[in-house]
Amino acid sequence: MHFPVHKKIRIGFFIAFTVIIAASIFSYLVAKNLLENAGRLNHAIEVSKRLEVITRQLKEAEAAIRGYNLTKDSSFLDPSMKERSKRIEREYLLLRQITAESPQQQRHLDTLRDLLAIKYRQLMSGSHAVTVARQESSVKEGEKSMDKLDRKVQDMIRIEESQVHEKARLFHFFSVLWVPVIFISSIVAILIGIYSYVTLTREFRLQLHIESKMKSYQRDLQQNISLLNKTNQELEQFAYVASHDLQEPLRKISTFSDRLQMKYKDQLPPDATQLIDRMVSAVSRMRVLINDLLVFSRAGRITPESITTIDMNVLLQEVLADLEVTLEEKNVTVTTETLPVIEGSATSFHQLFQNILANAIKFASPNRPLEIHIRQQVLSGRELGFVKENRWDTPFCRISIEDNGIGFDPAFAERIFLIFQRLHGISEYSGTGIGLAICKKIVDSHNGFIFAEGMPNKGATFIIVLPLAQTNKNEN
Repeated sequence: MHFPVHKKIRIGFFIAFTVIIAASIFSYLVAKNLLENAGRLNHAIEVSKRLEVITRQLKEAEAAIRGYNLTKDSSFLDPSMKERSKRIEREYLLLRQITAESPQQQRHLDTLRDLLAIKYRQLMSGSHAVTVARQESSVKEGEKSMDKLDRKVQDMIRIEESQVHEKARLFHFFSVLWVPVIFISSIVAILIGIYSYVTLTREFRLQLHIESKMKSYQRDLQQNISLLNKTNQELEQFAYVASHDLQEPLRKISTFSDRLQMKYKDQLPPDATQLIDRMVSAVSRMRVLINDLLVFSRAGRITPESITTIDMNVLLQEVLADLEVTLEEKNVTVTTETLPVIEGSATSFHQLFQNILANAIKFASPNRPLEIHIRQQVLSGRELGFVKENRWDTPFCRISIEDNGIGFDPAFAERIFLIFQRLHGISEYSGTGIGLAICKKIVDSHNGFIFAEGMPNKGATFIIVLPLAQTNKNEN
C-alpha cells in the first residue's frame, strides 16, 4: 500500500510529537518525585533537628539539676527550670506544626507531651531535693523518664527515615528508567527528524524538477499555441481565398449555362436541356456549400471587443422577424419564455438561434402543424451537474428549443453536430450538413454546452447552456 509523502511526514511528526510528550510527562514525574524526595528529606532533617533540640535541652536541664544538687551552686539553675520549660515548649509546638500532616507523628507527639510533663515535674522536684536518698531517687526516675523520651524520639526519627527511604526507592526507580527513556525518545525524534529532512529534501528536488519540466512544457506549449494561431490564420486566409477563387469559375459556369439556354434553347434536344438543368443545380449546391464553409470558418471567432450585454428577448424577436415569411408559410407556432440578459457576441447568437429554428422548420412533420417551444432556466454550475468544480458557482442559462417535428434516433445525438454529417439524403432534405456544426462552434467559443435529444416521429429538443457572464479564457 502506497502512502503519499505528506501523509508519511504527518505520521512521522505525530509519532515524534507523541514521543516528546511522553518523555516530557516522564521527566515531569521524575522531577516531581525528586522535589518530593528533597522535601521529605528536609522535613525529616527538620523533625530530627527539633527532636534533638528538645532532647539536648532536657539533658542540659537534668545536668544543671545534678550540678546544683552536688555543689549547691545556684548558677546551675540559671536559666531557671521554668525558662527551660518554655524553650522546650516552643520547640514542641514547632515540631507539632511541622508534623501536622502526619497523624502517626501527631500521636507520638501526644505521648511525647505526656513524657515531657512527667519530666518537667521530675526536674522541678529534683531542684528542691534536700536529702541524698531523695536525690538518688530523683536521678533514677530521671534516667527512666529520659530513656522513655529517647525511645519515643527514636520512634519518631525512624518514621521520618522510613518515609525518606520509601521516597528514595521510588526516586531510584524513576531515575533508573529516566535515562533510557530520554535516550530512546531522543533517538526516535532524531531518526524521525532525519527521515523528514531526507523526505522533504527529496520532495523539494522533485518539485524543482517538476517545475523545470513544467516551464519547459509551458515554453513548448506557448510555441505550439503561437504556431497554431499562425496556422489558423493561414487556414482562414486560405479558406477565404480558395472560396473566393472557387466562386469565380462557378459564376462563369452559371453565366455560360444561362447564355446557352437563352441562345440555343430551341435548338437543344431534350436530353441536353436536362443535363444543363442538372449542371445549374449542381452549381447552386456548390455555391451554397462554399458559402457555408466560409460561415463555418468564421463562426465562433469572438474577441473581447465583440462581447456585449445582450437582451436575448430582443435578439430572439429579430431572429423570428428574419424567419417570418417561412414561419407563416409553414404555419409554425412559436412560444417563448422571458429570456435573461447574457454576455456574448450578438452576431454569433443571432446565427445560433437562426440555424436551430431553421433546422426545426426544415424537419417539420408533414402530419401535424409545427410547434416550437423555447424555455429557459437559470442554474448554477453545481446544479447543472456536468461542469468542472471550478465553475460550480458560475450562473448559467439553460435554454431548450423543443419542436414536434420528425425527430431523430437518439443514437445520432452527438453525430448531428459534426461537420458534413447528414441523417437524411440530399433528395429528401436540402442542406450541406454544416449548420449544426456552426451552432456547436459558436456555443463552444462562448464557454457553453449544447446537446440534442430526439425521438423519431415525435420531435427534437436542442439544449443550449450558456454562462451569463463571459471570462477571458475558455473554461470548458
